[in-house]
Amino acid sequence: MIRERIEKLREKMREAGISVYVIPSSDFHGSEYVGEHFRAREYLSGFTGSAGTLIVTLLEAGLWTDGRYFLQAERQLLGSGICLYRMGEDGTEKMEDFIKERLTDEGMLGFDGRVMGAYQAEELVKRAKEKNRNVLMTRDLVGEIWEERPEIVNEKVWILKACYAGEDTGSKIKRVRERMKEEGADACVLASLCDIAWLLNVRGGDIPCVPVVMSYLCIKMDSCRWYVRKEVISEGVRAYVKGYGVEVQEYEKIYQDLEEMEKGERVWMDKRNVNYRLLSSLKEGVCVIDKPNPTEFMKAVKNPTEIQNLKEAHRKEGIAFTKFMYWVKNRAKKEKITELSAAAYLKDRRAEQGHYMGDSFASICAYGAHGAVVHYEATKKSDVQVKEGAFFLVDTGGHYLEGTTDTTRTLVLGEVNKEQKKMYTAVLRGNLHLAYAKFLSGCTGYSLDVLCREPLWQMGMDYKHGTGHGVGYYLSVHEGPNAFRWKMPEHESAAVLEAGMVTTDEPGVYIEGEYGIRIEQELLCVKGEKNKYGQFLEFEILTLTPIDLDGVLTEEMSETERGWLNQYHQRVYRELSPYLEEKERAWLREYTREI
Repeated sequence: MIRERIEKLREKMREAGISVYVIPSSDFHGSEYVGEHFRAREYLSGFTGSAGTLIVTLLEAGLWTDGRYFLQAERQLLGSGICLYRMGEDGTEKMEDFIKERLTDEGMLGFDGRVMGAYQAEELVKRAKEKNRNVLMTRDLVGEIWEERPEIVNEKVWILKACYAGEDTGSKIKRVRERMKEEGADACVLASLCDIAWLLNVRGGDIPCVPVVMSYLCIKMDSCRWYVRKEVISEGVRAYVKGYGVEVQEYEKIYQDLEEMEKGERVWMDKRNVNYRLLSSLKEGVCVIDKPNPTEFMKAVKNPTEIQNLKEAHRKEGIAFTKFMYWVKNRAKKEKITELSAAAYLKDRRAEQGHYMGDSFASICAYGAHGAVVHYEATKKSDVQVKEGAFFLVDTGGHYLEGTTDTTRTLVLGEVNKEQKKMYTAVLRGNLHLAYAKFLSGCTGYSLDVLCREPLWQMGMDYKHGTGHGVGYYLSVHEGPNAFRWKMPEHESAAVLEAGMVTTDEPGVYIEGEYGIRIEQELLCVKGEKNKYGQFLEFEILTLTPIDLDGVLTEEMSETERGWLNQYHQRVYRELSPYLEEKERAWLREYTREI
């Protein structure tokens, strides 16, 4: 099936005079997760991970993805004829070099400019020019061969009330204009769906698990235009945004309006978040201010209303997850539980909580060896029974009107060996070191990442993913600019941590073919003491879920580390126990006992 699709694509390539065609994992807005209509790379390769780029030539095909997906990609590409290129690994050929090497004297470079990010496209165009090759970016060749392609959904947009948003749209637009004035920008173009939803205090349903609406926004000092499909806008929403001076325009009109901008105008356009067609719509002489969207930092720093709501969301999540843990730990030896049935049970416990709006991502319920696949997702084919004698890694989250959650716990079912407990304890120690860090204002997530990895590095171990990411407020579970990492991605700069930012803390260990361990907390950055050395910051743990003590080797932990864990567990019991049934409460008391 995959080989046949690639051959059909090659027929289209020959017809168009293209020798190299590039298919990213994106929609028109650079979204991490995309609706079914935009899963062109998945359709053509069979690889279902959220990150990766497929490059097809007339003779070969390659998929580039990062360490989170190496095992998954290996399995899903088997028999497809597509070669896996492991990004970040020594000796892996870069995409740009691969493309330049394979551009022939006769063929062009091709891609759909609407789904190709501006930064990446500029690099590819540069390689093509070095080979004196032209670029065709106006044809969606995958769409031309994709029979019965899913339609773009038309879920209605709705307004997020002020009691949840904490700041009205007029105030947010005013703040953006103040930043524009500082940068000397005549216009600010937003394509990032989460930024637009945050700014307008609206939510939608165009992407599974991400409540956004496909649209663009162009803010000027005297106008604000929202380019959105008329099918998803009610008269009520239209009147609501009009009250803040926002004019609704047809979705595709953004390209025409950009073409009409005058030479000398200065446009703030973050190349990480706009597609190449948007960028290339600007005529020569229009100055592009290529900086992070002003909204990116604003939405990352949660306001007091959002913070208070988030604590409520995590209380609800903690109740649901604790009930789930109690059920799995007590029932796995008595009845048949599978990865899929476990995910369904957890979803049902969430649904019992008020204002539950759906999962924030597809739950990862990974038993035994499946836990070694970082972003494993159970299917009917892969679903296995959850039983005693192994780890059960559960990474999951929910959307509530009060905010978005992301929680990972590794459950110990029955007996596991001492080596496994040693790894579990090292992961826990790293998690605690970061969660209880105290640091001076001005530090970035790159400054602190080593705190989490150090216990594993001392053992000669590591994990091939970032330690943590920002979390949106009833938006995407993955949000920038704040993150914990030790490697700087291309086109990224380290974001200074600020009070009000929420970032995950999720170290792990993954032993292929055996097991995976990950423990995750969400951390709210808060102000600590201020003295002659400056303003200190620290973290408040938002997540309220017990950490399975059955995997802990207490002799491997220092007195300070045990004190941190005991302090956390005391709070978990205090805040959750009033909402549990008697048997669940007794179990929670045992699993939050002092060690």
